[in-house]
Amino acid sequence: MKKISIAGALPRQFEAAFSYLAPRLRFENAEKGFPVRICHTGRGLSVRKERGGAVLCWEKRVQLYRAFSILCEHWEEDEFFVQETPCFETLGIMLDVSRNGVLKPQALKGIFEKMALMGIDLAMMYTEDTYEIPEQPYFGWMRGRYSIEELRELDDYADCLGIELCPCIQTLGHLNRALHWPSLAHLRDNEEVILADEEQTYVFLEQAIRAAVKPYRSKRIHIGMDEAHGIGLGAHLARFGYEDPHAIIRRHLNRVCKITDKLGLDVMMWSDMYFRPDSPTNGYYDSGEPSEKSIAAVNPNVTLVYWDYYHEKKEEYDEMLRKHRLLGAPAAFAGGIWVWAGPAPDYEKTIASVIPGLESARDANVPLVLATAWGDNGAEANFQTALLGMQLFAEFDYTGCYEESALERRFAVCTGGNARVFARLSAFNTVPGMRHGAMRPVNAAKFMLYQDPLVQLFEADTQGCEMAKHYAGLEAEYAHHAQSGGEYALLFRFYGQLAGVLKHKCAWHEKIGTAVRTESKEQARALCEELRQAGALAEQLRKTWRSVWNSTNKPFGFEVIDGRMGALCARCETACARVQEWLDGGQAPAELLEQPLVYTKQENGTLFGSYAVGEIVSACKID
Repeated sequence: MKKISIAGALPRQFEAAFSYLAPRLRFENAEKGFPVRICHTGRGLSVRKERGGAVLCWEKRVQLYRAFSILCEHWEEDEFFVQETPCFETLGIMLDVSRNGVLKPQALKGIFEKMALMGIDLAMMYTEDTYEIPEQPYFGWMRGRYSIEELRELDDYADCLGIELCPCIQTLGHLNRALHWPSLAHLRDNEEVILADEEQTYVFLEQAIRAAVKPYRSKRIHIGMDEAHGIGLGAHLARFGYEDPHAIIRRHLNRVCKITDKLGLDVMMWSDMYFRPDSPTNGYYDSGEPSEKSIAAVNPNVTLVYWDYYHEKKEEYDEMLRKHRLLGAPAAFAGGIWVWAGPAPDYEKTIASVIPGLESARDANVPLVLATAWGDNGAEANFQTALLGMQLFAEFDYTGCYEESALERRFAVCTGGNARVFARLSAFNTVPGMRHGAMRPVNAAKFMLYQDPLVQLFEADTQGCEMAKHYAGLEAEYAHHAQSGGEYALLFRFYGQLAGVLKHKCAWHEKIGTAVRTESKEQARALCEELRQAGALAEQLRKTWRSVWNSTNKPFGFEVIDGRMGALCARCETACARVQEWLDGGQAPAELLEQPLVYTKQENGTLFGSYAVGEIVSACKID
């Protein structure tokens, strides 16, 4: 424990905040400790240490806590000086708690503590329907929604640490889980999009917005409005006739802003729906110059958040930010921490896409930057895996660059984790020999985990890849990390077990099709043993996955993972039984006699990432 004696210009709630953070840094405030003087200054922060004491200067409250982490990082040095001026006025983190994984309040408090040490000053939880609306009992029912009291407590905790917490909701698209209830079905344009121009829609949205902002001090709100595919083409078309989507969006946004204006809110929204109607593919990035209709649909008082998790060249981000400026509204930028591709994060893609995006936002003087951590298709990757990405954004903000060794040191201080071990999780997604494209990176851990052992959709795509050998190495690697103990031991045990399942399952997938088609029965017999091992280990993995889930998430949503893993175990048993029937003189499994066809492999040799279980496990529709 490092004893320090703190005095000077302390921010409000310092004593409570320091009590939360000091154990992470192994600091103790003691009367006869090493003198640390605190100064409130202009822009940015600085830390100076000399033999007689240290001076920590801060502008924003959260910067003081980052300054303490810098002091801890350099504690063994007799003298040092660090001065940092952030690139962005505000750096925020958005955590997706709407794709089944709803973080427990206690887990969020731990994330806020790490954010404070990093110096990140804005947080938002992406809540489609996972917050309480008193007038709407079905909204978030059985989904682990946050109560108003839980959110108020989280807001208090974040505020104590100098972090602004604000709501992030949806007011147009991405409302499937709310609109599928009979009580709200009358507000559907289509399965995902709410019915614009219907008066009852705005009664509901006022209830939703009032409930969303009630627990928070912040006057910011993110109202979503992204990916509203098919707007105006469902119930709206039947009721009102065809109309250009730009006009519908403009009217709808103005109605929503009447509600937010009444509440005195500072509004932001995703920007893609201003581009998609002008795109030949309904895409975001290929729409050309903003049309007059797009510009007319913009509310100049609403900040447009340009999100981009894909491009890997700075000039591509520069061009999109230029197009945003033409829309005539303030612009913000959101990059992605790739934790949504399956059970393992992709830090190769995160770094490749985030750094040029941040460089572009820095050079364009973008005031607000968000790091997003989505949980698409079941929140399979625990949000602890996003911590390295959070640190990446923070270090760029305060230093203006990416430097790997500095990131590793900072990550160790702020989270207690090993950056190389976290970054290495990318190896679960890309097996040697597999190449991924920029827009849909390959995610082998997911599609090889769930690929059916008989209906092998990816057999041709993965020919020549030594997958079993690759995962055998990862199994030993992460079993070792788990044995080292510490805060992330359970997480690494999960990854060691995941690699073990994939090792045996990939041994089957690599050879069983050829063995059956060439009638190599002895090889098939040995492969059945590999698959039996995979099934047994998959059941162990399911239980460990449950423990990892429950360590950070509310219990709701894990029933989906349970179902996926239960189906996997059942299909392993079925596949072994079917092959055994053939070995005993019966018919060969018809599925394995099918000629393998290329599924996602592109002409240039890249594989197209498969992020939804429904496109992995069967050629049939599964829901």
